[in-house]
Amino acid sequence: MATQVEQSTMRKVYWRLLPIAILAYFLAYLDRINVGFAALTMNKDLGIDASIYGLSAGAFFWGYFLFEVPSNVILEKVGARLWIARIMVSWGILSGATAFCTGPWSFLTMRFLLGLAEAGLFPGMILFFTYWFPDRHRARIVSAFMVALPLSVAAGAPVSTAILGGLDGALGLAGWKWMFICEAVPTILVGVAILFSVTDRPHLAHWLSDDERKWLADTLETERALVEAKRKVSVWQSFLDPKVLLLTLNYFGIVGSSVGMLLFVPQMVKTLGVSNMAVGWITMIPYLCGAVAMLVWGAYSDRTGERRWNLFFACLAAAIGLIFAGQTIGTWWAIAGISIAAIGFYGSKGPFWSMPPAMLTGTAAAAGIAWINAVGNLGGFFGPTVVGWAKDLTGSFAGGLYALAGFALVSAVVSAFWLHIPHPAAQSGMASVPAE
Repeated sequence: MATQVEQSTMRKVYWRLLPIAILAYFLAYLDRINVGFAALTMNKDLGIDASIYGLSAGAFFWGYFLFEVPSNVILEKVGARLWIARIMVSWGILSGATAFCTGPWSFLTMRFLLGLAEAGLFPGMILFFTYWFPDRHRARIVSAFMVALPLSVAAGAPVSTAILGGLDGALGLAGWKWMFICEAVPTILVGVAILFSVTDRPHLAHWLSDDERKWLADTLETERALVEAKRKVSVWQSFLDPKVLLLTLNYFGIVGSSVGMLLFVPQMVKTLGVSNMAVGWITMIPYLCGAVAMLVWGAYSDRTGERRWNLFFACLAAAIGLIFAGQTIGTWWAIAGISIAAIGFYGSKGPFWSMPPAMLTGTAAAAGIAWINAVGNLGGFFGPTVVGWAKDLTGSFAGGLYALAGFALVSAVVSAFWLHIPHPAAQSGMASVPAE
Protein backbone atom coordinates (compact mmCIF):
# COMPACT_ATOMS: atom_id res chain seq x y z
CA MET A 1 0.00 0.00 0.00
CA ALA A 2 1.08 3.58 -0.50
CA THR A 3 2.88 5.27 2.39
CA GLN A 4 1.57 8.41 4.00
CA VAL A 5 4.33 10.54 2.46
CA GLU A 6 3.56 9.15 -1.00
CA GLN A 7 -0.13 9.90 -0.61
CA SER A 8 0.46 13.48 0.55
CA THR A 9 3.13 14.13 -2.08
CA MET A 10 1.20 12.79 -5.04
CA ARG A 11 -2.01 14.51 -3.93
CA LYS A 12 -0.20 17.87 -4.02
CA VAL A 13 1.51 17.10 -7.34
CA TYR A 14 -1.75 16.03 -8.99
CA TRP A 15 -3.62 19.14 -7.87
CA ARG A 16 -0.75 21.51 -8.68
CA LEU A 17 0.15 20.29 -12.17
CA LEU A 18 -2.82 18.42 -13.61
CA PRO A 19 -5.42 21.24 -13.93
CA ILE A 20 -3.13 23.57 -15.91
CA ALA A 21 -1.94 20.66 -18.08
CA ILE A 22 -5.54 19.64 -18.85
CA LEU A 23 -6.49 23.22 -19.70
CA ALA A 24 -3.48 23.62 -22.01
CA TYR A 25 -4.24 20.41 -23.88
CA PHE A 26 -7.95 21.21 -24.01
CA LEU A 27 -7.17 24.46 -25.80
CA ALA A 28 -4.57 22.76 -28.01
CA TYR A 29 -7.04 20.24 -29.28
CA LEU A 30 -9.83 22.75 -29.56
CA ASP A 31 -7.59 24.83 -31.84
CA ARG A 32 -6.69 21.69 -33.75
CA ILE A 33 -10.19 20.35 -34.41
CA ASN A 34 -12.26 23.51 -34.76
CA VAL A 35 -11.40 23.35 -38.44
CA GLY A 36 -13.82 20.44 -38.71
CA PHE A 37 -16.70 22.69 -37.66
CA ALA A 38 -15.42 25.66 -39.67
CA ALA A 39 -15.55 23.41 -42.75
CA LEU A 40 -19.36 23.42 -42.61
CA THR A 41 -19.30 26.95 -44.12
CA MET A 42 -15.60 27.76 -44.68
CA ASN A 43 -15.06 25.25 -47.49
CA LYS A 44 -17.54 27.01 -49.76
CA ASP A 45 -16.10 30.46 -48.97
CA LEU A 46 -12.53 29.34 -49.76
CA GLY A 47 -13.38 27.12 -52.74
CA ILE A 48 -12.31 23.87 -51.03
CA ASP A 49 -13.69 20.39 -51.87
CA ALA A 50 -13.46 17.29 -49.65
CA SER A 51 -10.12 16.14 -51.09
CA ILE A 52 -8.44 19.53 -50.73
CA TYR A 53 -9.91 19.95 -47.26
CA GLY A 54 -8.54 16.59 -46.11
CA LEU A 55 -5.12 17.36 -47.60
CA SER A 56 -4.95 20.87 -46.14
CA ALA A 57 -6.30 19.96 -42.70
CA GLY A 58 -3.73 17.16 -42.58
CA ALA A 59 -0.87 19.51 -43.54
CA PHE A 60 -0.82 20.46 -39.86
CA PHE A 61 0.87 17.12 -39.13
CA TRP A 62 3.78 17.69 -41.52
CA GLY A 63 4.70 20.86 -39.66
CA TYR A 64 4.18 18.96 -36.43
CA PHE A 65 6.47 16.16 -37.65
CA LEU A 66 9.33 18.43 -38.70
CA PHE A 67 9.67 20.32 -35.41
CA GLU A 68 8.50 17.73 -32.88
CA VAL A 69 11.86 16.22 -31.89
CA PRO A 70 13.81 19.52 -31.85
CA SER A 71 11.05 21.10 -29.78
CA ASN A 72 11.14 18.36 -27.14
CA VAL A 73 14.94 18.39 -26.91
CA ILE A 74 14.80 22.18 -26.41
CA LEU A 75 12.22 21.69 -23.64
CA GLU A 76 14.58 19.25 -21.90
CA LYS A 77 17.31 21.92 -22.00
CA VAL A 78 15.41 25.15 -21.16
CA GLY A 79 12.61 23.77 -18.99
CA ALA A 80 8.91 23.07 -19.45
CA ARG A 81 7.63 26.36 -18.02
CA LEU A 82 9.28 28.62 -20.60
CA TRP A 83 8.95 26.34 -23.61
CA ILE A 84 5.33 25.30 -23.17
CA ALA A 85 4.38 28.97 -22.70
CA ARG A 86 6.17 29.78 -25.99
CA ILE A 87 4.34 26.98 -27.78
CA MET A 88 0.92 28.12 -26.60
CA VAL A 89 1.38 31.80 -27.40
CA SER A 90 2.75 31.16 -30.90
CA TRP A 91 0.10 28.63 -31.90
CA GLY A 92 -2.65 30.83 -30.45
CA ILE A 93 -1.56 33.69 -32.69
CA LEU A 94 -1.40 31.48 -35.79
CA SER A 95 -4.73 29.82 -35.05
CA GLY A 96 -6.41 33.21 -34.85
CA ALA A 97 -4.70 34.25 -38.09
CA THR A 98 -6.43 31.35 -39.88
CA ALA A 99 -9.49 33.61 -39.94
CA PHE A 100 -7.79 35.67 -42.63
CA CYS A 101 -7.15 32.84 -45.12
CA THR A 102 -8.44 33.70 -48.60
CA GLY A 103 -8.22 30.42 -50.53
CA PRO A 104 -6.95 26.80 -50.58
CA TRP A 105 -3.23 27.69 -50.65
CA SER A 106 -3.32 30.16 -47.78
CA PHE A 107 -5.39 27.69 -45.75
CA LEU A 108 -2.93 24.86 -46.41
CA THR A 109 0.01 27.12 -45.52
CA MET A 110 -1.58 28.26 -42.28
CA ARG A 111 -2.33 24.68 -41.22
CA PHE A 112 1.32 23.76 -41.85
CA LEU A 113 2.58 26.72 -39.80
CA LEU A 114 0.15 25.88 -37.01
CA GLY A 115 1.69 22.40 -36.84
CA LEU A 116 5.16 23.91 -36.56
CA ALA A 117 4.02 26.15 -33.71
CA GLU A 118 2.23 23.45 -31.72
CA ALA A 119 4.96 20.82 -32.19
CA GLY A 120 6.30 19.65 -28.87
CA LEU A 121 3.34 20.43 -26.63
CA PHE A 122 2.04 16.90 -26.20
CA PRO A 123 5.38 15.02 -26.01
CA GLY A 124 6.66 17.87 -23.87
CA MET A 125 3.85 17.28 -21.38
CA ILE A 126 4.47 13.51 -21.43
CA LEU A 127 8.17 14.16 -20.77
CA PHE A 128 7.28 16.69 -18.06
CA PHE A 129 5.17 14.05 -16.31
CA THR A 130 8.20 11.72 -16.14
CA TYR A 131 9.88 14.40 -13.98
CA TRP A 132 7.03 14.33 -11.48
CA PHE A 133 5.09 11.03 -11.56
CA PRO A 134 6.48 7.58 -10.67
CA ASP A 135 5.68 4.76 -13.07
CA ARG A 136 2.70 3.37 -11.16
CA HIS A 137 0.91 6.72 -11.56
CA ARG A 138 1.57 7.27 -15.25
CA ALA A 139 -1.35 5.62 -17.05
CA ARG A 140 -3.75 7.54 -14.80
CA ILE A 141 -1.96 10.86 -15.15
CA VAL A 142 -1.74 10.48 -18.94
CA SER A 143 -5.41 9.49 -19.13
CA ALA A 144 -6.47 12.36 -16.86
CA PHE A 145 -4.37 14.80 -18.90
CA MET A 146 -5.58 13.47 -22.24
CA VAL A 147 -9.22 13.47 -21.19
CA ALA A 148 -8.96 17.07 -22.35
CA LEU A 149 -8.85 15.70 -25.89
CA PRO A 150 -12.34 14.17 -26.12
CA LEU A 151 -13.72 16.85 -23.78
CA SER A 152 -12.40 19.55 -26.11
CA VAL A 153 -14.45 17.99 -28.89
CA ALA A 154 -17.51 17.41 -26.71
CA ALA A 155 -17.49 20.92 -25.21
CA GLY A 156 -16.06 22.64 -28.25
CA ALA A 157 -18.63 21.21 -30.65
CA PRO A 158 -21.66 23.20 -29.43
CA VAL A 159 -19.51 26.26 -28.67
CA SER A 160 -17.96 26.24 -32.14
CA THR A 161 -21.28 25.78 -33.93
CA ALA A 162 -22.86 28.49 -31.75
CA ILE A 163 -20.14 30.95 -32.76
CA LEU A 164 -20.44 29.76 -36.35
CA GLY A 165 -24.09 30.79 -36.50
CA GLY A 166 -24.37 33.40 -33.77
CA LEU A 167 -21.58 35.72 -34.90
CA ASP A 168 -21.92 35.19 -38.63
CA GLY A 169 -21.76 38.62 -40.28
CA ALA A 170 -20.69 40.52 -37.14
CA LEU A 171 -18.31 43.35 -38.13
CA GLY A 172 -18.43 41.98 -41.65
CA LEU A 173 -16.73 38.68 -40.74
CA ALA A 174 -18.10 35.21 -41.45
CA GLY A 175 -18.96 32.97 -38.48
CA TRP A 176 -16.06 30.59 -39.15
CA LYS A 177 -13.62 33.52 -38.96
CA TRP A 178 -15.01 34.54 -35.55
CA MET A 179 -14.67 30.95 -34.39
CA PHE A 180 -10.92 30.90 -35.05
CA ILE A 181 -10.43 34.30 -33.41
CA CYS A 182 -12.54 33.65 -30.30
CA GLU A 183 -10.97 30.25 -29.62
CA ALA A 184 -7.40 31.54 -30.06
CA VAL A 185 -7.56 34.26 -27.37
CA PRO A 186 -7.79 31.90 -24.32
CA THR A 187 -4.80 29.93 -25.64
CA ILE A 188 -2.58 33.00 -25.60
CA LEU A 189 -3.74 33.97 -22.10
CA VAL A 190 -3.13 30.49 -20.66
CA GLY A 191 0.32 30.44 -22.28
CA VAL A 192 1.21 33.58 -20.36
CA ALA A 193 -0.27 32.13 -17.13
CA ILE A 194 1.95 29.04 -17.41
CA LEU A 195 5.01 31.24 -16.95
CA PHE A 196 3.82 31.98 -13.41
CA SER A 197 2.26 28.66 -12.37
CA VAL A 198 4.48 25.78 -13.53
CA THR A 199 7.47 24.39 -11.61
CA ASP A 200 10.08 22.70 -13.80
CA ARG A 201 11.46 20.02 -11.42
CA PRO A 202 10.62 18.55 -7.98
CA HIS A 203 13.69 20.05 -6.27
CA LEU A 204 12.29 23.52 -7.09
CA ALA A 205 8.86 22.76 -5.61
CA HIS A 206 8.58 25.06 -2.61
CA TRP A 207 5.00 23.81 -2.23
CA LEU A 208 6.27 20.35 -1.17
CA SER A 209 7.76 19.66 2.27
CA ASP A 210 11.37 18.50 2.61
CA ASP A 211 10.26 14.89 3.20
CA GLU A 212 7.94 14.99 0.20
CA ARG A 213 10.61 16.40 -2.11
CA LYS A 214 13.08 13.75 -0.93
CA TRP A 215 10.61 10.88 -1.40
CA LEU A 216 9.68 12.00 -4.90
CA ALA A 217 13.24 12.65 -6.04
CA ASP A 218 14.49 9.32 -4.63
CA THR A 219 11.63 7.34 -6.17
CA LEU A 220 12.10 8.86 -9.61
CA GLU A 221 15.88 8.40 -9.47
CA THR A 222 15.48 4.74 -8.46
CA GLU A 223 13.17 4.08 -11.40
CA ARG A 224 15.51 5.87 -13.80
CA ALA A 225 18.45 3.75 -12.60
CA LEU A 226 16.43 0.54 -13.01
CA VAL A 227 15.54 1.40 -16.59
CA GLU A 228 19.13 2.34 -17.47
CA ALA A 229 20.58 -0.74 -15.74
CA LYS A 230 18.41 -2.99 -17.87
CA ARG A 231 18.82 -1.16 -21.16
CA LYS A 232 20.28 2.30 -21.57
CA VAL A 233 19.44 3.88 -24.93
CA SER A 234 21.23 6.91 -26.41
CA VAL A 235 19.45 9.76 -28.18
CA TRP A 236 20.33 8.48 -31.66
CA GLN A 237 19.60 4.86 -30.76
CA SER A 238 16.14 5.91 -29.59
CA PHE A 239 15.17 6.75 -33.18
CA LEU A 240 15.94 3.26 -34.52
CA ASP A 241 15.33 1.10 -31.47
CA PRO A 242 12.98 -1.76 -32.52
CA LYS A 243 10.58 -1.17 -29.62
CA VAL A 244 10.43 2.55 -30.37
CA LEU A 245 9.71 1.83 -34.04
CA LEU A 246 6.92 -0.57 -33.09
CA LEU A 247 5.41 2.01 -30.75
CA THR A 248 5.63 4.51 -33.61
CA LEU A 249 3.82 2.14 -36.00
CA ASN A 250 1.11 1.48 -33.44
CA TYR A 251 0.62 5.20 -32.84
CA PHE A 252 0.58 5.94 -36.57
CA GLY A 253 -2.38 3.59 -36.96
CA ILE A 254 -4.39 4.88 -34.02
CA VAL A 255 -3.76 8.56 -34.83
CA GLY A 256 -4.53 8.06 -38.52
CA SER A 257 -7.85 6.43 -37.75
CA SER A 258 -8.85 8.79 -34.93
CA VAL A 259 -7.97 12.06 -36.72
CA GLY A 260 -9.41 10.78 -39.99
CA MET A 261 -12.72 10.29 -38.21
CA LEU A 262 -12.48 13.40 -36.05
CA LEU A 263 -12.03 15.93 -38.84
CA PHE A 264 -15.02 14.59 -40.77
CA VAL A 265 -17.46 13.80 -37.95
CA PRO A 266 -19.30 17.15 -38.29
CA GLN A 267 -19.80 16.51 -42.01
CA MET A 268 -20.90 12.92 -41.34
CA VAL A 269 -23.44 14.11 -38.79
CA LYS A 270 -24.65 16.76 -41.24
CA THR A 271 -25.72 13.97 -43.64
CA LEU A 272 -28.47 13.13 -41.12
CA GLY A 273 -30.22 16.33 -42.23
CA VAL A 274 -29.82 18.28 -38.99
CA SER A 275 -28.94 21.95 -38.42
CA ASN A 276 -25.39 23.17 -37.84
CA MET A 277 -26.20 23.74 -34.14
CA ALA A 278 -27.54 20.20 -33.83
CA VAL A 279 -24.31 18.93 -35.43
CA GLY A 280 -22.43 20.39 -32.46
CA TRP A 281 -24.62 18.72 -29.85
CA ILE A 282 -24.65 15.33 -31.59
CA THR A 283 -20.86 15.41 -32.02
CA MET A 284 -20.57 15.59 -28.21
CA ILE A 285 -21.91 12.05 -27.80
CA PRO A 286 -18.95 9.97 -29.06
CA TYR A 287 -16.39 12.13 -27.34
CA LEU A 288 -18.10 12.06 -23.95
CA CYS A 289 -18.01 8.28 -24.28
CA GLY A 290 -14.31 8.54 -25.14
CA ALA A 291 -13.60 10.74 -22.10
CA VAL A 292 -15.14 8.20 -19.70
CA ALA A 293 -13.32 5.32 -21.41
CA MET A 294 -10.00 7.14 -21.15
CA LEU A 295 -10.26 7.61 -17.38
CA VAL A 296 -11.55 4.12 -16.65
CA TRP A 297 -9.08 2.37 -18.94
CA GLY A 298 -6.12 4.32 -17.60
CA ALA A 299 -7.02 3.59 -13.97
CA TYR A 300 -7.51 -0.11 -14.75
CA SER A 301 -4.16 -0.31 -16.55
CA ASP A 302 -2.38 1.22 -13.55
CA ARG A 303 -4.11 -1.07 -11.06
CA THR A 304 -3.22 -4.21 -13.02
CA GLY A 305 0.20 -2.95 -14.16
CA GLU A 306 -0.70 -4.26 -17.62
CA ARG A 307 -0.21 -2.17 -20.78
CA ARG A 308 0.03 -4.40 -23.84
CA TRP A 309 -3.36 -6.16 -23.79
CA ASN A 310 -5.19 -3.05 -22.64
CA LEU A 311 -3.76 -1.35 -25.71
CA PHE A 312 -4.70 -4.26 -27.98
CA PHE A 313 -8.35 -4.37 -26.94
CA ALA A 314 -8.66 -0.58 -27.23
CA CYS A 315 -7.32 -0.66 -30.81
CA LEU A 316 -9.61 -3.58 -31.65
CA ALA A 317 -12.64 -1.70 -30.30
CA ALA A 318 -11.73 1.28 -32.48
CA ALA A 319 -11.59 -0.91 -35.59
CA ILE A 320 -14.94 -2.57 -34.82
CA GLY A 321 -16.61 0.80 -34.25
CA LEU A 322 -15.30 2.21 -37.53
CA ILE A 323 -16.52 -0.80 -39.50
CA PHE A 324 -19.96 -0.55 -37.92
CA ALA A 325 -20.07 3.19 -38.66
CA GLY A 326 -19.15 2.52 -42.28
CA GLN A 327 -21.94 -0.02 -42.64
CA THR A 328 -24.54 2.34 -41.15
CA ILE A 329 -23.30 5.74 -42.41
CA GLY A 330 -26.18 8.09 -43.18
CA THR A 331 -28.30 6.65 -40.35
CA TRP A 332 -28.43 7.35 -36.63
CA TRP A 333 -26.78 3.98 -35.99
CA ALA A 334 -23.55 5.44 -37.34
CA ILE A 335 -23.33 7.59 -34.21
CA ALA A 336 -23.17 4.37 -32.16
CA GLY A 337 -20.33 3.08 -34.33
CA ILE A 338 -18.46 6.38 -34.06
CA SER A 339 -18.94 6.26 -30.26
CA ILE A 340 -17.48 2.74 -30.04
CA ALA A 341 -14.52 3.89 -32.13
CA ALA A 342 -14.00 6.90 -29.83
CA ILE A 343 -14.02 4.59 -26.79
CA GLY A 344 -11.23 2.58 -28.40
CA PHE A 345 -9.18 5.58 -29.52
CA TYR A 346 -9.15 7.27 -26.14
CA GLY A 347 -9.02 4.13 -24.05
CA SER A 348 -5.68 3.36 -25.72
CA LYS A 349 -3.94 6.57 -24.61
CA GLY A 350 -3.10 5.76 -20.97
CA PRO A 351 -1.63 2.29 -21.58
CA PHE A 352 0.25 3.44 -24.68
CA TRP A 353 1.97 6.50 -23.20
CA SER A 354 3.00 4.55 -20.11
CA MET A 355 5.26 2.38 -22.30
CA PRO A 356 8.01 4.78 -23.57
CA PRO A 357 9.17 5.97 -20.10
CA ALA A 358 9.56 2.30 -19.12
CA MET A 359 12.41 1.96 -21.63
CA LEU A 360 13.82 5.48 -22.17
CA THR A 361 15.33 8.04 -19.80
CA GLY A 362 16.82 11.56 -19.90
CA THR A 363 17.43 13.19 -23.27
CA ALA A 364 16.76 9.85 -24.99
CA ALA A 365 13.28 9.95 -23.48
CA ALA A 366 12.79 13.52 -24.74
CA ALA A 367 13.86 12.55 -28.26
CA GLY A 368 12.19 9.12 -28.29
CA ILE A 369 8.80 10.29 -27.01
CA ALA A 370 8.84 13.16 -29.50
CA TRP A 371 9.88 10.79 -32.32
CA ILE A 372 7.02 8.40 -31.54
CA ASN A 373 4.53 11.26 -31.43
CA ALA A 374 5.95 12.99 -34.52
CA VAL A 375 6.00 9.99 -36.86
CA GLY A 376 2.82 8.58 -35.35
CA ASN A 377 1.04 11.86 -35.93
CA LEU A 378 1.78 11.67 -39.64
CA GLY A 379 -1.17 9.31 -39.54
CA GLY A 380 -3.13 12.50 -38.91
CA PHE A 381 -2.23 13.55 -42.46
CA PHE A 382 -2.98 10.25 -44.19
CA GLY A 383 -6.23 9.48 -42.34
CA PRO A 384 -8.13 12.65 -43.35
CA THR A 385 -6.61 12.55 -46.84
CA VAL A 386 -7.93 9.02 -47.42
CA VAL A 387 -11.39 9.89 -46.12
CA GLY A 388 -11.62 13.03 -48.27
CA TRP A 389 -10.41 11.17 -51.37
CA ALA A 390 -12.89 8.33 -50.81
CA LYS A 391 -15.75 10.77 -50.28
CA ASP A 392 -15.06 12.59 -53.55
CA LEU A 393 -14.62 9.32 -55.44
CA THR A 394 -17.68 7.45 -54.15
CA GLY A 395 -19.93 10.17 -52.74
CA SER A 396 -20.00 8.36 -49.37
CA PHE A 397 -17.91 8.32 -46.18
CA ALA A 398 -18.21 4.52 -45.90
CA GLY A 399 -15.06 3.64 -47.86
CA GLY A 400 -13.00 6.10 -45.85
CA LEU A 401 -14.26 4.64 -42.57
CA TYR A 402 -13.30 1.13 -43.70
CA ALA A 403 -9.82 2.39 -44.56
CA LEU A 404 -9.54 3.97 -41.10
CA ALA A 405 -10.56 0.62 -39.57
CA GLY A 406 -7.58 -0.87 -41.37
CA PHE A 407 -5.30 1.67 -39.66
CA ALA A 408 -6.69 0.65 -36.24
CA LEU A 409 -6.32 -3.08 -37.03
CA VAL A 410 -2.64 -2.57 -37.82
CA SER A 411 -2.23 -1.00 -34.37
CA ALA A 412 -4.05 -3.92 -32.74
CA VAL A 413 -1.80 -6.48 -34.48
CA VAL A 414 1.38 -4.62 -33.48
CA SER A 415 0.34 -4.43 -29.83
CA ALA A 416 -0.75 -8.09 -29.72
CA PHE A 417 2.43 -9.60 -31.15
CA TRP A 418 5.32 -7.27 -30.35
CA LEU A 419 4.68 -4.67 -27.66
CA HIS A 420 5.73 -6.37 -24.45
CA ILE A 421 7.47 -3.69 -22.37
CA PRO A 422 7.62 -4.43 -18.60
CA HIS A 423 7.46 -1.36 -16.39
CA PRO A 424 10.23 -0.64 -13.84
CA ALA A 425 8.25 -1.85 -10.81
CA ALA A 426 7.83 -5.26 -12.44
CA GLN A 427 11.51 -5.39 -13.35
CA SER A 428 12.63 -4.79 -9.78
CA GLY A 429 9.95 -6.56 -7.82
CA MET A 430 8.74 -3.25 -6.40
CA ALA A 431 5.09 -3.08 -5.40
CA SER A 432 2.94 -1.90 -8.26
CA VAL A 433 -0.11 -1.04 -6.20
CA PRO A 434 -1.01 2.59 -6.91
CA ALA A 435 -1.50 5.22 -4.27
CA GLU A 436 -4.96 5.35 -2.79
